[in-house]
Amino acid sequence: MEKKPWPSDEIIPESFKNFSKEFTVRSPGRINMIGEHTDYNNGYVLPTAIDKSIDLHFAANNSEHECSVYSKTYGKTFSFDLRKVSRSKNQWENYILGVVSEIQKRGKTLKGFNCMIESNLPVGAGISSSAALECGVAFGLNKLFDLELTKQTIAELSRDAEHNYVGSKCGIMDQYASVLSKKDHLILLDCKTLKAAYVPAEFTGYKVLLLNTMVSHSLAQSEYNTRRQECEAAVGVIQEKYPEINSLRDINFDILEEYKNELSAVQYQRAHYVLQENDRVLQAVEAVKKGRLEDFGNLMYASHIGLRDEYEVSCKELDFLVDFTKEFDYVLGSRMMGGGFGGCTINLIKEEKIDEFIAKASKAYFQEFNIQLEAIPVLPEEGTRILDSQK
Repeated sequence: MEKKPWPSDEIIPESFKNFSKEFTVRSPGRINMIGEHTDYNNGYVLPTAIDKSIDLHFAANNSEHECSVYSKTYGKTFSFDLRKVSRSKNQWENYILGVVSEIQKRGKTLKGFNCMIESNLPVGAGISSSAALECGVAFGLNKLFDLELTKQTIAELSRDAEHNYVGSKCGIMDQYASVLSKKDHLILLDCKTLKAAYVPAEFTGYKVLLLNTMVSHSLAQSEYNTRRQECEAAVGVIQEKYPEINSLRDINFDILEEYKNELSAVQYQRAHYVLQENDRVLQAVEAVKKGRLEDFGNLMYASHIGLRDEYEVSCKELDFLVDFTKEFDYVLGSRMMGGGFGGCTINLIKEEKIDEFIAKASKAYFQEFNIQLEAIPVLPEEGTRILDSQK
């Protein structure tokens, strides 16, 4: 891939005018074909990294404690001292500070560094620009200072950074997919054991298309954490009789039905969705392995219905786009992807019909909401990696 030119001196901050990188880390966003809101319930997911990414250019700066980070994309810079890392009022900085803090918690020694960041990942689209940033920072610091962190540890500490510095109680899926994906494969990830199986992404004749609603409703962050609390509350009720149960992953439909009258209606709905979604992930893996793409698409539609009606994290814009696809037999499946209340739908569409569909969907969406749709074709890609290095 051709390197992007460095920005001109007029827009580079003073501290970066003579910046010379030692290497570049490419950290991708991710999609999740099916298995939404199951990761923090220790369930199954089916994600992969994509060919849209953040590039992070690293260099040690020969100081013991001073660090500077420049986002070329946003034209923003911040600096911090490794001896007093703490949360920032600027949320984007916390993704970086959180990773540094988690590395230090693990007893690893960092020194002063500079990092320049460039991104072609849409923010708010539900393709985990936050996880890509966290994992890219961790991956780069691991190489820069020979920290000997495994890829799985990088994923875990990046998730912990989001918990402790950003305040989003996410599961492990986003970070795991960003770091450990293989090109042209999906990952069947068991979020309880962190065991992964790589599944060839053989969608012969079909492509994955994201449609970005370009909306992010204010409920997204708070309701995400609320859903997690509702699931944990359901587990707490069932634990009184079954103390060995630690998450919804440990519950089957028989146990859930046994407690139907003791759970609130909301708790039951959330748990019922999670159990069904776990089953759908496993069915989807078998469908793609056997080339039954129509079955795969039907599971995507069923996932969306569950997210809309039982988990209640969809919105009118997402529902409109999913319903719109049902007019076209060349679209095999569609559902909302990500935390919900905005972001993208993920669609499995016949390759030669993508341009036609984008034009029709964009027109219909604009007529309905007066919003210009963003279409993002994606390909399964390798996880976080070093692009070039002088080290």
